[in-house]
Amino acid sequence: MQYCFVEGSFADLARDLAEYLHITAEVEPLLEANSKDEVLKKLVTASAGLNSYPEKEFTAAYNLLVYLVMQSPNVNMFLPRMCGNLSNTKSFSSANGTGLALNVLTTIFNLLSADNEVRFDVFQAILKNVKGTISFETLRPQLKKLDQWVEEWDLDEEEQRKLFALIVAVADDAGEATESYQYTLKSLRTFPSAEVSSPDAQELSLKALKAALLSPTHFDFHDLTSLPTIQALSDSHPEYSELLEIFSEKELEDYNDFRDENEEWLEKQDLDNSTLHRKMRLLTLASVAASTNSKELEYKRIAKALQIPVEDVEMWVIDVIRAKLIEGKMSQQKQLFLVHRTTYRVFGEKQWREVATRLDQWRTSLRDVKGVINRERQQAEAQKEREMHDMERKVAGAGMGSGRRMGGRDNMVEMGTD
Repeated sequence: MQYCFVEGSFADLARDLAEYLHITAEVEPLLEANSKDEVLKKLVTASAGLNSYPEKEFTAAYNLLVYLVMQSPNVNMFLPRMCGNLSNTKSFSSANGTGLALNVLTTIFNLLSADNEVRFDVFQAILKNVKGTISFETLRPQLKKLDQWVEEWDLDEEEQRKLFALIVAVADDAGEATESYQYTLKSLRTFPSAEVSSPDAQELSLKALKAALLSPTHFDFHDLTSLPTIQALSDSHPEYSELLEIFSEKELEDYNDFRDENEEWLEKQDLDNSTLHRKMRLLTLASVAASTNSKELEYKRIAKALQIPVEDVEMWVIDVIRAKLIEGKMSQQKQLFLVHRTTYRVFGEKQWREVATRLDQWRTSLRDVKGVINRERQQAEAQKEREMHDMERKVAGAGMGSGRRMGGRDNMVEMGTD
């Protein structure tokens, strides 16, 4: 946060700034009439000229203007105009004009209370200044607080969409594809049901869908298929809708059929076939791994599904593991991929059936294990019981034999005495 350290009465400071802006004749009568807000209107309007001033003079003059404006009980009356002046970056004479404007706007933003609705205007001005610069990293920490600010500013859906669109534009300029995609989705969620097929909604939907399809790291399309605006593409853009369905739940063979039928359309839409084809192979391998019940996937089966030579299988397995779609271990000797974990691309009736089958298999296995354990326990108990009986018999036999021997000795002694 930046602070403004200024001394002097409002009138004296306003006179100084008015003189600097060459509007003393307009401001002096208003000061004499103690019309502070009218004075501020004149100063804020004239402040547009500060953009052409040298860097040191610009900063000092704007610090003074911010200080004066913040003294007004009607501060929100002046800030939108100031934001507009500071957003006109083309009018700056300094090469560092954007940075100067951002400093002033950040100061204003931080001086306002969290629930001040004008904070929204100030933040939009900050976004406009960041756009086209390399300053996205300075914006990133602020985006973590955006959801909270949107709630505090009580923005309606249209205002939210406007804000998200600005962030998308800033992210696009900075080459931040992930942030651009995420805020495009946020924008799509603001469309009411009556507008999901509107031109703006369809344009944004296509932008998001193309970004997801061509992204080398985006493999889960549920975030798109669940959006009403994306679902509306089935009527207006059936090819895109079909392509999304293929990447959501189908396999390489389905994509190849689509490509053969829509090769010109793909080229016209700038949808690179090699990029799509590679991603489809990775998704297909994930599906094949998820559908195997034995957890042992033969190289031959992988090669057939991906339409590749067997010797290329390990390369694709490594790629799909790097994409975090599956986890497992390769056995070159056995020509097997041992699946440890996999992610379902879509979870529907087919997947529930697979889960049910596996649960039945596990239940059967557990029942078999339980049976083996019970038999072993019964055998152990029977063996223990036999051993106890044997020991009891031996002890009993040993006792009887000892009594007979002692009796014989006594008889011998008695006979010897007579």
